[in-house]
Amino acid sequence: MLKTLVSAFKNKDIRKKILITLGLLFIFRLASFIPIPGLHPSMFDAVQGGETGSILWILSSLTGGALANGALVALGIAPYINASIIVQLLTVAVPKLEQWSKQGEEGKRKINNVTRALTLILAIAQAIGIVVNYGINASFYPIFGEGRNLDWLIGMFVALVLVAGAMMTMWIGERITELGIGNGISLLIFVGILSSAGMAVIHTIGDFGRDGHEAAPWMLGGFLLLVVLIFAFIVFIDLSERRIPIQYAKQIKGRKQYGGQSTFIPIKVNAAGVLPIIFANAIITFPQLLFSIVPGTPDTGWFRFQQNWAEHMGMGTWLFALITGILIFFFSFFYARIQFNPEEVSRNIQQYGGFVPGIRPGKPTQVYLSKITQRITFWGAVFLAFIAIVPGVLFAALLRDQPGNMLLHGFTATGMLIVVSVALEFEKQLQSQLMMKQYKGFLN
Repeated sequence: MLKTLVSAFKNKDIRKKILITLGLLFIFRLASFIPIPGLHPSMFDAVQGGETGSILWILSSLTGGALANGALVALGIAPYINASIIVQLLTVAVPKLEQWSKQGEEGKRKINNVTRALTLILAIAQAIGIVVNYGINASFYPIFGEGRNLDWLIGMFVALVLVAGAMMTMWIGERITELGIGNGISLLIFVGILSSAGMAVIHTIGDFGRDGHEAAPWMLGGFLLLVVLIFAFIVFIDLSERRIPIQYAKQIKGRKQYGGQSTFIPIKVNAAGVLPIIFANAIITFPQLLFSIVPGTPDTGWFRFQQNWAEHMGMGTWLFALITGILIFFFSFFYARIQFNPEEVSRNIQQYGGFVPGIRPGKPTQVYLSKITQRITFWGAVFLAFIAIVPGVLFAALLRDQPGNMLLHGFTATGMLIVVSVALEFEKQLQSQLMMKQYKGFLN
């Protein structure tokens, strides 16, 4: 990775793209500390105080603490992620969207416009939910005028700024994808998670020697060792793949001979990446998002329903873990079906005169590829379910006797999986850019 970065900085064009990427990421991080007048950080004590697993904690961890700061980009990239998930699911169910997905760049542009419009709708809904649920206090910022009953006007202003921040975040991500290197949305999540992890480590180091934290240095060392082991395991699985050999028959056309080559089809163990976990978390945490928008009062049935839900379906319960695992399996097979179609691959192999050694072309090849894909997808789903559930339990057990720790906020196995996936993809993008420049220089 380091060698790739050094080589990339030596190329003027690639260096320019890297600097653009870093500059836009810096703007995003800077916006994470710009407060919104009328929205005070003290309103989000639930985020700062350590309610690990709440919907606010999840949103804040993705933005690098922007929500806990009551900052301009408090909503972060969450509306865009949810909109993308919804559009991808609808692409399979809605014929028009499915038709657009097969129209190349023009269809992709139309789908992107639908995603942007849905992002705006979701951002408005979340902004209104935050304003209604947590309230606005004009006394925090006297620029609105002290002693005036303008909470409704301030609420509209705060909601408007939150929506503008969400759309600005989406714009930054798209500009990184267009002008920089890598997927901009993924890099924004990457930076947010790393920022949350870094702040968690700094906060823990600052607690050394305080009452109740005498064992903090040993705890931090053991925790970071466990994190390194999980990182190594994630990288190992992420780079693992099954290679299916393909042999192409020799063909003679005129005086030339074609074919006769051997190649392979690589099928990754974790081909879906982190998407099944994101999809599953988006669905399983939707009730929590609804509860945060409409909290209810203690004497209502709605409030009692929320308490029962938190008791039996909240994060940390066995039912939550079970449903999360089931959803991860479902979305793993769902995404694998979209990404790799055995029937189409088998047809293409046969069309170009290829075959799998020991397997007849046509239907037998399709059945063989389908069987291999299902097996690999199953183990990939097992890996994702393990990453989504088990490390969190280990972290909680290790940090059980440490009051007020912040490491559970900054380090999650899902976050680490995202970091590894984005880092490896970024390196591949750099290598492909370098390869293109080398070929271009050779041809010139």
